[in-house]
Amino acid sequence: MAYIAKIISLVIGWGLDFFLGDPERLPHPIVLFGKTIALGEHYLNQGRYRKWKGGLMATVLIVLVYLFAHLLLSELSTVSIWFGVLAESILIFFCLAGTTLIRECKLVFEALNRSLDDGRLQVARIVGRDTSNLSAQEIRQATLETLSENLSDGVVAPLFWLAILGVPGMLAYKMVNTLDSMIGYRTQRYLQFGCIAAHIDDVVNYLPARLTAFLMLLVGGKLRQIKFVLHYGKEHLSPNSGYPESALAAILDCRFGGPHQYFGEWIDKPMIGFNPRELTVTDLKKAIIINRSVESLMVIALLLFYLTMSVL
Repeated sequence: MAYIAKIISLVIGWGLDFFLGDPERLPHPIVLFGKTIALGEHYLNQGRYRKWKGGLMATVLIVLVYLFAHLLLSELSTVSIWFGVLAESILIFFCLAGTTLIRECKLVFEALNRSLDDGRLQVARIVGRDTSNLSAQEIRQATLETLSENLSDGVVAPLFWLAILGVPGMLAYKMVNTLDSMIGYRTQRYLQFGCIAAHIDDVVNYLPARLTAFLMLLVGGKLRQIKFVLHYGKEHLSPNSGYPESALAAILDCRFGGPHQYFGEWIDKPMIGFNPRELTVTDLKKAIIINRSVESLMVIALLLFYLTMSVL
Protein backbone atom coordinates (compact mmCIF):
# COMPACT_ATOMS: atom_id res chain seq x y z
CA MET A 1 0.00 0.00 0.00
CA ALA A 2 2.91 2.35 0.72
CA TYR A 3 4.17 2.23 -2.86
CA ILE A 4 0.66 2.58 -4.27
CA ALA A 5 0.35 5.75 -2.17
CA LYS A 6 3.66 6.96 -3.64
CA ILE A 7 2.37 6.31 -7.16
CA ILE A 8 -0.78 8.32 -6.46
CA SER A 9 1.22 11.17 -4.91
CA LEU A 10 3.61 11.31 -7.86
CA VAL A 11 0.85 11.28 -10.46
CA ILE A 12 -1.08 14.05 -8.68
CA GLY A 13 2.00 16.18 -7.90
CA TRP A 14 3.49 15.88 -11.37
CA GLY A 15 0.09 16.41 -12.99
CA LEU A 16 -0.41 19.64 -11.05
CA ASP A 17 2.98 20.93 -12.14
CA PHE A 18 2.48 19.84 -15.75
CA PHE A 19 -0.88 21.59 -16.12
CA LEU A 20 -0.54 24.52 -13.71
CA GLY A 21 3.10 25.34 -13.00
CA ASP A 22 4.12 27.23 -9.88
CA PRO A 23 1.15 28.95 -8.19
CA GLU A 24 1.97 32.67 -8.10
CA ARG A 25 -0.66 33.55 -5.48
CA LEU A 26 -0.07 30.66 -3.07
CA PRO A 27 2.64 30.40 -0.39
CA HIS A 28 5.63 28.53 -1.82
CA PRO A 29 8.24 26.74 0.34
CA ILE A 30 11.04 27.71 -2.05
CA VAL A 31 10.23 31.38 -1.42
CA LEU A 32 10.52 30.69 2.30
CA PHE A 33 13.84 28.92 1.67
CA GLY A 34 15.11 31.99 -0.17
CA LYS A 35 14.07 34.42 2.55
CA THR A 36 15.69 32.25 5.22
CA ILE A 37 18.95 32.01 3.25
CA ALA A 38 18.97 35.77 2.61
CA LEU A 39 18.46 36.48 6.31
CA GLY A 40 21.25 34.11 7.33
CA GLU A 41 23.60 35.53 4.70
CA HIS A 42 22.91 39.07 5.87
CA TYR A 43 24.02 38.33 9.42
CA LEU A 44 26.71 35.69 8.86
CA ASN A 45 28.52 36.76 5.68
CA GLN A 46 30.87 39.17 7.42
CA GLY A 47 33.96 39.15 9.59
CA ARG A 48 36.09 36.03 10.07
CA TYR A 49 35.41 32.38 9.26
CA ARG A 50 32.95 33.17 6.46
CA LYS A 51 33.55 29.83 4.76
CA TRP A 52 32.68 27.84 7.87
CA LYS A 53 29.76 30.04 8.85
CA GLY A 54 28.31 29.64 5.36
CA GLY A 55 28.91 25.90 5.46
CA LEU A 56 27.28 25.56 8.88
CA MET A 57 24.26 27.57 7.76
CA ALA A 58 23.86 25.45 4.63
CA THR A 59 24.20 22.16 6.50
CA VAL A 60 21.76 23.14 9.24
CA LEU A 61 19.13 24.34 6.76
CA ILE A 62 19.36 21.19 4.63
CA VAL A 63 19.10 18.87 7.64
CA LEU A 64 16.25 20.84 9.19
CA VAL A 65 14.23 20.75 5.98
CA TYR A 66 14.68 16.98 5.68
CA LEU A 67 13.78 16.32 9.32
CA PHE A 68 10.79 18.67 9.30
CA ALA A 69 9.37 17.12 6.13
CA HIS A 70 9.97 13.60 7.45
CA LEU A 71 8.25 14.31 10.77
CA LEU A 72 5.36 16.16 9.13
CA LEU A 73 4.64 13.39 6.64
CA SER A 74 5.00 10.69 9.30
CA GLU A 75 2.51 12.42 11.58
CA LEU A 76 0.00 13.01 8.78
CA SER A 77 0.27 9.42 7.56
CA THR A 78 -0.33 8.20 11.11
CA VAL A 79 -3.62 10.08 11.20
CA SER A 80 -4.63 8.88 7.72
CA ILE A 81 -2.70 7.53 4.76
CA TRP A 82 -4.70 9.89 2.56
CA PHE A 83 -3.51 12.92 4.54
CA GLY A 84 0.01 11.72 3.79
CA VAL A 85 -0.80 11.27 0.10
CA LEU A 86 -2.28 14.77 -0.11
CA ALA A 87 0.73 16.34 1.63
CA GLU A 88 3.22 14.44 -0.53
CA SER A 89 1.32 15.40 -3.69
CA ILE A 90 1.47 19.10 -2.78
CA LEU A 91 5.17 18.96 -1.89
CA ILE A 92 6.04 17.13 -5.13
CA PHE A 93 4.08 19.80 -6.98
CA PHE A 94 6.11 22.52 -5.26
CA CYS A 95 9.44 20.77 -5.93
CA LEU A 96 8.97 20.37 -9.69
CA ALA A 97 9.50 23.30 -12.04
CA GLY A 98 9.11 21.91 -15.54
CA THR A 99 6.11 23.92 -16.69
CA THR A 100 7.15 27.17 -15.02
CA LEU A 101 10.60 26.97 -16.59
CA ILE A 102 9.18 26.44 -20.07
CA ARG A 103 6.63 29.22 -19.55
CA GLU A 104 9.35 31.68 -18.48
CA CYS A 105 11.54 30.82 -21.46
CA LYS A 106 8.64 31.37 -23.85
CA LEU A 107 8.00 34.75 -22.25
CA VAL A 108 11.62 35.76 -22.89
CA PHE A 109 11.34 35.04 -26.61
CA GLU A 110 7.98 36.82 -26.78
CA ALA A 111 9.40 39.86 -24.96
CA LEU A 112 12.40 39.91 -27.30
CA ASN A 113 10.04 40.02 -30.26
CA ARG A 114 8.62 43.25 -28.82
CA SER A 115 11.94 44.94 -28.11
CA LEU A 116 15.50 44.31 -26.96
CA ASP A 117 14.87 46.11 -23.67
CA ASP A 118 11.82 43.94 -22.95
CA GLY A 119 13.87 40.85 -23.66
CA ARG A 120 16.60 41.97 -21.27
CA LEU A 121 14.09 42.62 -18.50
CA GLN A 122 12.35 39.29 -19.01
CA VAL A 123 15.48 37.14 -19.16
CA ALA A 124 16.66 38.72 -15.90
CA ARG A 125 13.88 36.73 -14.19
CA ILE A 126 15.56 33.41 -14.96
CA VAL A 127 19.32 34.07 -15.03
CA GLY A 128 21.81 35.39 -12.49
CA ARG A 129 24.00 37.30 -14.94
CA ASP A 130 23.75 41.02 -15.65
CA THR A 131 21.33 41.35 -18.57
CA SER A 132 21.40 45.13 -19.10
CA ASN A 133 23.75 44.98 -22.10
CA LEU A 134 22.94 41.61 -23.62
CA SER A 135 22.37 41.37 -27.35
CA ALA A 136 19.38 39.53 -28.82
CA GLN A 137 21.60 36.52 -29.56
CA GLU A 138 22.97 36.53 -26.01
CA ILE A 139 19.43 36.68 -24.59
CA ARG A 140 18.36 33.66 -26.63
CA GLN A 141 21.55 31.86 -25.67
CA ALA A 142 21.07 32.58 -21.96
CA THR A 143 17.48 31.35 -22.17
CA LEU A 144 18.39 28.06 -23.82
CA GLU A 145 21.31 27.49 -21.46
CA THR A 146 18.97 28.00 -18.52
CA LEU A 147 16.34 25.72 -20.05
CA SER A 148 18.84 22.87 -20.35
CA GLU A 149 20.55 23.41 -17.00
CA ASN A 150 17.29 23.68 -15.11
CA LEU A 151 15.91 20.57 -16.75
CA SER A 152 18.36 18.87 -14.40
CA ASP A 153 17.90 21.17 -11.39
CA GLY A 154 14.14 21.61 -11.70
CA VAL A 155 12.95 18.23 -12.95
CA VAL A 156 15.41 15.33 -13.19
CA ALA A 157 17.33 15.91 -9.94
CA PRO A 158 14.20 16.39 -7.77
CA LEU A 159 12.72 13.18 -9.21
CA PHE A 160 16.04 11.38 -8.75
CA TRP A 161 16.17 12.31 -5.06
CA LEU A 162 12.49 11.50 -4.68
CA ALA A 163 13.34 7.95 -5.78
CA ILE A 164 16.33 7.75 -3.41
CA LEU A 165 15.13 9.55 -0.26
CA GLY A 166 11.42 10.14 -0.74
CA VAL A 167 9.66 13.49 -0.50
CA PRO A 168 11.84 14.70 2.43
CA GLY A 169 14.92 14.11 0.28
CA MET A 170 13.30 15.87 -2.66
CA LEU A 171 12.57 18.89 -0.48
CA ALA A 172 16.08 18.85 1.01
CA TYR A 173 17.45 18.83 -2.53
CA LYS A 174 15.47 21.98 -3.31
CA MET A 175 17.08 23.66 -0.30
CA VAL A 176 20.51 22.63 -1.63
CA ASN A 177 19.64 24.02 -5.05
CA THR A 178 18.25 27.26 -3.62
CA LEU A 179 21.39 27.75 -1.53
CA ASP A 180 23.56 27.32 -4.60
CA SER A 181 21.46 29.67 -6.72
CA MET A 182 21.68 32.39 -4.06
CA ILE A 183 25.18 32.12 -2.57
CA GLY A 184 27.07 29.66 -4.77
CA TYR A 185 28.74 32.27 -6.98
CA ARG A 186 32.48 32.77 -7.55
CA THR A 187 32.30 36.47 -6.79
CA GLN A 188 34.09 38.38 -4.05
CA ARG A 189 30.97 38.50 -1.89
CA TYR A 190 30.08 34.80 -2.08
CA LEU A 191 33.37 33.03 -2.85
CA GLN A 192 34.02 32.08 0.77
CA PHE A 193 30.54 32.14 2.29
CA GLY A 194 28.92 30.05 -0.43
CA CYS A 195 31.86 27.72 -1.04
CA ILE A 196 30.59 24.72 0.93
CA ALA A 197 27.00 25.17 -0.26
CA ALA A 198 28.26 25.13 -3.86
CA HIS A 199 30.25 21.94 -3.22
CA ILE A 200 27.21 20.25 -1.67
CA ASP A 201 25.22 21.20 -4.77
CA ASP A 202 28.00 19.75 -6.96
CA VAL A 203 27.79 16.41 -5.13
CA VAL A 204 24.00 16.02 -5.14
CA ASN A 205 23.76 17.02 -8.82
CA TYR A 206 26.64 14.86 -10.06
CA LEU A 207 24.55 11.88 -11.18
CA PRO A 208 21.34 13.77 -12.11
CA ALA A 209 23.21 16.16 -14.43
CA ARG A 210 24.82 13.31 -16.34
CA LEU A 211 21.57 11.37 -16.41
CA THR A 212 19.83 14.46 -17.80
CA ALA A 213 22.40 14.81 -20.58
CA PHE A 214 22.09 11.12 -21.51
CA LEU A 215 18.28 11.29 -21.61
CA MET A 216 18.42 14.47 -23.72
CA LEU A 217 20.63 12.76 -26.28
CA LEU A 218 18.39 9.68 -26.17
CA VAL A 219 15.12 11.51 -26.87
CA GLY A 220 16.85 13.83 -29.34
CA GLY A 221 18.22 10.90 -31.36
CA LYS A 222 21.78 12.11 -30.82
CA LEU A 223 23.40 9.34 -28.75
CA ARG A 224 26.34 9.39 -31.14
CA GLN A 225 27.14 12.84 -29.73
CA ILE A 226 28.06 11.38 -26.34
CA LYS A 227 31.76 12.15 -26.96
CA PHE A 228 30.83 15.78 -27.65
CA VAL A 229 29.01 15.96 -24.30
CA LEU A 230 31.81 14.25 -22.39
CA HIS A 231 34.34 16.65 -23.90
CA TYR A 232 32.49 19.95 -23.44
CA GLY A 233 30.67 18.98 -20.24
CA LYS A 234 33.88 18.87 -18.24
CA GLU A 235 35.09 22.17 -19.74
CA HIS A 236 32.33 24.13 -17.97
CA LEU A 237 33.15 26.07 -14.78
CA SER A 238 30.50 24.00 -13.02
CA PRO A 239 31.24 20.26 -12.71
CA ASN A 240 27.60 19.53 -13.59
CA SER A 241 25.91 22.31 -15.57
CA GLY A 242 28.05 21.72 -18.62
CA TYR A 243 26.57 18.30 -19.31
CA PRO A 244 22.93 19.23 -20.03
CA GLU A 245 24.12 22.42 -21.75
CA SER A 246 26.47 20.38 -23.94
CA ALA A 247 23.69 17.95 -24.74
CA LEU A 248 21.42 20.74 -25.94
CA ALA A 249 24.26 22.37 -27.90
CA ALA A 250 24.84 19.02 -29.62
CA ILE A 251 21.15 18.57 -30.40
CA LEU A 252 20.74 22.12 -31.74
CA ASP A 253 24.20 22.29 -33.36
CA CYS A 254 24.92 25.64 -31.72
CA ARG A 255 27.39 27.25 -29.30
CA PHE A 256 26.90 28.23 -25.66
CA GLY A 257 29.18 29.83 -23.06
CA GLY A 258 31.40 32.91 -23.16
CA PRO A 259 32.07 35.78 -20.72
CA HIS A 260 29.20 37.17 -18.64
CA GLN A 261 28.88 39.67 -15.81
CA TYR A 262 27.63 38.51 -12.40
CA PHE A 263 27.10 41.04 -9.59
CA GLY A 264 29.51 43.49 -11.22
CA GLU A 265 32.25 40.93 -11.91
CA TRP A 266 33.11 39.29 -15.23
CA ILE A 267 33.11 35.49 -15.29
CA ASP A 268 34.64 33.88 -18.38
CA LYS A 269 32.74 30.68 -19.15
CA PRO A 270 34.37 28.31 -21.66
CA MET A 271 32.67 27.89 -25.00
CA ILE A 272 30.48 24.82 -25.48
CA GLY A 273 30.22 23.77 -29.11
CA PHE A 274 31.72 25.32 -32.21
CA ASN A 275 28.83 26.62 -34.32
CA PRO A 276 28.12 30.30 -33.49
CA ARG A 277 24.96 30.38 -35.59
CA GLU A 278 21.99 32.64 -34.87
CA LEU A 279 19.48 31.10 -32.47
CA THR A 280 15.77 31.28 -33.29
CA VAL A 281 12.36 30.46 -31.86
CA THR A 282 12.58 27.11 -33.68
CA ASP A 283 15.45 26.21 -31.37
CA LEU A 284 13.31 27.06 -28.36
CA LYS A 285 10.47 24.85 -29.62
CA LYS A 286 12.87 21.94 -30.18
CA ALA A 287 14.41 22.42 -26.73
CA ILE A 288 10.96 22.41 -25.12
CA ILE A 289 10.12 19.10 -26.82
CA ILE A 290 13.39 17.68 -25.47
CA ASN A 291 12.57 18.92 -21.96
CA ARG A 292 9.06 17.48 -21.96
CA SER A 293 10.27 14.16 -23.34
CA VAL A 294 12.97 13.79 -20.70
CA GLU A 295 10.52 14.77 -17.97
CA SER A 296 8.03 12.16 -19.16
CA LEU A 297 10.71 9.46 -19.27
CA MET A 298 11.76 10.22 -15.69
CA VAL A 299 8.19 10.10 -14.39
CA ILE A 300 7.46 6.84 -16.23
CA ALA A 301 10.69 5.29 -14.91
CA LEU A 302 9.84 6.29 -11.34
CA LEU A 303 6.28 4.98 -11.64
CA LEU A 304 7.60 1.65 -12.94
CA PHE A 305 10.07 1.52 -10.04
CA TYR A 306 7.29 2.09 -7.50
CA LEU A 307 5.05 -0.44 -9.25
CA THR A 308 7.81 -3.05 -9.20
CA MET A 309 8.51 -2.45 -5.52
CA SER A 310 4.81 -2.75 -4.70
CA VAL A 311 4.61 -6.31 -6.04
CA LEU A 312 7.88 -7.60 -4.58
